[in-house]
Amino acid sequence: MQSKNITLRVNSSLYDKYRSFCKKKGWLISRQFEIMMEGQIKKEEE
Repeated sequence: MQSKNITLRVNSSLYDKYRSFCKKKGWLISRQFEIMMEGQIKKEEE
């Protein structure tokens, strides 16, 4: 799988909270973003 670097502008406080949340769960933020994108695409295709 080829990957692509992207830049996002998000609320700083929200990002910090989500980063902490992902760290506690042992998750990668980038993978969580991919999962959200995949879910939205799948929902649209149905």
